[in-house]
Order: sequence, then structure tokens, then C-alpha cells
Amino acid sequence: MTLASLQNVSMRYGAVDALRDVSLDLCAHETVALLGPNGAGKSTAIGLLTGLKRAQRGAVRLLGRDPRIPAVRAAIGVTPQEAAFPMGWRVGEILDFARSHYATPAPRAAIVEAFGLAPVLKRSAAVLSGGQQRKLAVALAFSGAPRAVFLDEPTTGLDIDARKQLWAYVSAYKQGGGAVFLSTHYLEEAEALADRIILLNRGVIVRAGTVSEIKSVVDVRLISFAAEQAPDLPSARFQETVRGRHLYVSNAADQAVRELIGQGAPFSGLEVLPASLSDAVSELLKAPA
Repeated sequence: MTLASLQNVSMRYGAVDALRDVSLDLCAHETVALLGPNGAGKSTAIGLLTGLKRAQRGAVRLLGRDPRIPAVRAAIGVTPQEAAFPMGWRVGEILDFARSHYATPAPRAAIVEAFGLAPVLKRSAAVLSGGQQRKLAVALAFSGAPRAVFLDEPTTGLDIDARKQLWAYVSAYKQGGGAVFLSTHYLEEAEALADRIILLNRGVIVRAGTVSEIKSVVDVRLISFAAEQAPDLPSARFQETVRGRHLYVSNAADQAVRELIGQGAPFSGLEVLPASLSDAVSELLKAPA
């Protein structure tokens, strides 16, 4: 069941195309990750799907209706890229206020436990750390027991334990029938959560598919080895050196290995590995939009 969609949507701000003829959808029981560099159009897409913006061209549907209708928006949860809280309000008060807007909100205790809010319930939201404020912002998105949630960079500022805790909750929510539309710069987050990935660049969808499908589009391999110096390999692109190991990316790994051997310089621990999602996305973003 399709819960949200953009159909041939275009948005333009002055001379800049934020979105150009973009079509995408979000269905129940799935997580869709929207990836792309800053300025790709990710926040614009979320703003349209959640009724905060109006499409200049094309159609936007949320639960089969116009997302700008308040009653429609009441069935979703949203965590914007930046969130602000009422001055002087305590965390518990903010959570209770958010839940009061829904006929059948999520159980308070369940939200408090899922997002680790118990230690800060009586504290003013204004004095929370950035990570704690981010956890509260995401918790509020789920507080109304929504049919779908839209999360714009939800784990920015969270440590790895808090991030994994959120991932676990998102996965359980999806298994229960919810739908998650996620914008993130953390590619390991997309790889851990997403059933589908949509790669956006300069307002255009570059590629869409599962993590495996995205990886398979680009025939790149990772080449890693230890050596005194990072050699010049014409068939590979140097990435970085970490603790004496040099990392290269190549779409002609066999040739790059022959070049390495042919130079005659000593090396050890040679590994040739499949590309990560990060490598695949990096290669795809080089293509003209």
C-alpha cells in the first residue's frame, strides 16, 4: 500500500532547480532512504511529502490525499533537520503536549524507554545536550503512533549506542506496519535500515533500488595493502592511508594489482574487496545530473 508519493514533481528556487521531474513513493512495511549531497533536494522532498511545501509542478499525495490537509498530516510523524523546543518546558511536558494532539497516541512509557528519556524527563529541554535534544525530536515523531514517519537527518549528534538504539526502534516500527522515509548522510545508517535507496543529486534521481542493486550498478572494488609509501596506480584512485594501510578504489582491480606488483616495491596484506555503499554512491554522484 502506497502511503506517500511524489509524481513528476518539480520545484525551483530562483535560478536553482531543487527538484526536477521527481517521482518516488513510500509503502507500508518499508524504510526508504533518501541520499545525496547537501543541496541535492532531500529536505525539499520531505517538505513536500509532509505538507510544508506546495509543489510548483506535479502531484504530491499523502495517504491518498493532499498532505497540506491538517487531518492528513495528523497521521504522520516528522523530525525536521533542525528542531526547537518551547523555552522553559521540561522534556516530559513536551512529550505529553505532543501526545495530547492524537486520539490514540503511543504509550508514554514505551516512548520514554525506547529513546532513553527517563533520566531527562524533568529537565528543561533547553539545557539538554545536542544528542539528547535530537533523541527527543525523534521520539516526538513517533509519539502519535503514526502510520508513517519522515526523518530528516535523525541521528546527527548521536553517539553510536544511541544511533543503534534508534535503528532498533525504527526496524520494529516498520515490522509492525509503519513506513519510514529517511534522509541521512550516514551511509551505514541507510545500509542498516533501508529496504530501498533513492540517490538524489542536483534535484534529479540518479539511481533507485535496494542496497545490493545500488552496489551492483558500479563495478568498483576496494584495494588495500600495507607499504612504506602509497604508490601511484594508474588504474586505481587513492582514497586514504590508515595505520600504514593504503586504500584505493578501482573499476579495474586486476589491472591495478598488476601495476602494484610491476612496480617492484615491497607490500604486504593485499586485499581486494567488494565496494561499500559509500563507494558506490561516490561513483554514482560523479555522473552528470
